[in-house]
Amino acid sequence: MRTLYNILFTIGFVLSAPYYFMRMRRRGNWRQGFGERFGQYSTKLKQAITNRDTIWMHAVSVGEVNVCTQLIRALEPRLPNLKIVVSTTTTTGMGELHSKLPNHISKIYYPIDRRPYVNRALASIRPVAIVLVEAEIWPNFLWRAQKLGIPVFLVNARLSDRSWRGYRRFRFLFKPLFAMLAGVGAQNEADAARLRQLGCRPEAIHMVGSLKFDAARLDERRLLDVPALLRQVGVPAGARLLVAGSTHAGEEVILAELFLRLRQRFPDLFLVLVPRHFERSREVGRDVAARGLKIVYRTEVMNHTRLKPGDADCLIVNSTGELKHFYEQATVIFVGKSLTAQGGQNPIEPGALGKAMVFGPHMQNFAEVVRSFLQQEGAIQARDAAELESALGELLASPARREQLGRNALKVVRENLGAVIRTVDMIVEQLAPGNGG
Repeated sequence: MRTLYNILFTIGFVLSAPYYFMRMRRRGNWRQGFGERFGQYSTKLKQAITNRDTIWMHAVSVGEVNVCTQLIRALEPRLPNLKIVVSTTTTTGMGELHSKLPNHISKIYYPIDRRPYVNRALASIRPVAIVLVEAEIWPNFLWRAQKLGIPVFLVNARLSDRSWRGYRRFRFLFKPLFAMLAGVGAQNEADAARLRQLGCRPEAIHMVGSLKFDAARLDERRLLDVPALLRQVGVPAGARLLVAGSTHAGEEVILAELFLRLRQRFPDLFLVLVPRHFERSREVGRDVAARGLKIVYRTEVMNHTRLKPGDADCLIVNSTGELKHFYEQATVIFVGKSLTAQGGQNPIEPGALGKAMVFGPHMQNFAEVVRSFLQQEGAIQARDAAELESALGELLASPARREQLGRNALKVVRENLGAVIRTVDMIVEQLAPGNGG
C-alpha cells in the first residue's frame, strides 16, 4: 500500500508541479524558504532547536494560522520548556505567521509529502509532538512520525462532506492513519461520529468545540487605518459600506451588478471586494469595471493615490491579512465562497465583531456554526442572488435590524468560547509528564 501511494503521489506531483509553482510565483515571495518544502532547513533553525524539546505545529494557510496563534498563546505558559516550530503551506500563511507570532517562534514551510523530504524534515526538527490544525492528513509524514514514536494531535478537526467522502473512499489508506492519532479535538458530535467511523480511537476524541470562535477574538496590533484609507479614495464619512469578504470567481460580478441596483436606493453606498486569492485581483478588477464600476486597488492607495468623492465606486483589496480591519468598518458583510462556489468562508469573524452578515446557500464547511447563527437569528442565508440583493437592501435600510442581527451573532460567539483552553488541556495531559513542564 505504501509503495503504491508513493508511486501515485510521485506521478501526481510531477504532473501538477508546474501548475502549483506558477501559482506560487503569482503570489510572490516563492523563493524565500523554497528549500524547506523539500525538508532542507537553515542552520539558524537547527541552532535554535539544538538541545531543545520541540513541538511542531502545522497551519495550512491564513485561517488555520489564526487558530494556531491562539493555541500557541495558551500553550506556551503551560509548557514553558518546549520550543515551538510552526509550519504552513502557502506564502500568504507564512506572511500571517510573521505578522502575528514573535521572533522566538520558528516559522517554516511544510514539506512536500515525498518520503525523502519528510524523512529529512523530521530528522532536522526532531519534535516530541506534532499538532495538525484541521484535517491535514499526509500519509508519508504520519507514517514517519509513527515509526519515530512521535505523538500526533489533530485539533479543530472538521470534515466537510467532500473530505468525508474522500477519506471514506480511501479508507484502506487513511483508517490506520486516523487510528494512530494521540488526541483529536472535534468541533461537534457530528464530526466526532465521522472521525470514529474513519478509524479514530473513541478514547482519543475530545469534544472541544470550534477554535475559530476564540481565534476570531484575537487581539492584534492595528496596522491599517481603514477610515483614513476610505477617505483617501473619496468615501464620505458615514457612507454605507458593503464589504464582501473572501469572494470566489463569479461572486464579484454578481455583487457588482446588485451594487449598481442598490445604489439607486442608497446613493452613498460603497463596495469593498476582498478576493480570497489576492492574485485574482486584476481579473476581478476587469470583470467589475466591465459592469460599469469605477475601481481602485488597495495597492494604489498604498502608493498615496488620493481621489475625490465619486471617483471610485469599489475598492478591491489586493493585499493579505487585512480583511478583519475592513469588516470592522462594514455596514453590511457578505461572506464569500457561498454563492457561486462550494464550502463557504468563515462567518465567525463578522459575528465576533457584532456585524450584520449575509451568506449564500453553500456553507458546508461551517455547517454547525451556520446552524447556530441562523437558529439565534445572528445571520441571514440567501438561496440565490435575488435573495442576496433583497437581504442586503433590507439591512442597508434598517439600522435597527443590523444592530439586532449583529447583537445576536456576537451572543453566539460568546457562548462558544473556550475551545482553545480545552484543546490545550488535551495536549498538555499527554505531554506534561515527559517534558518537565
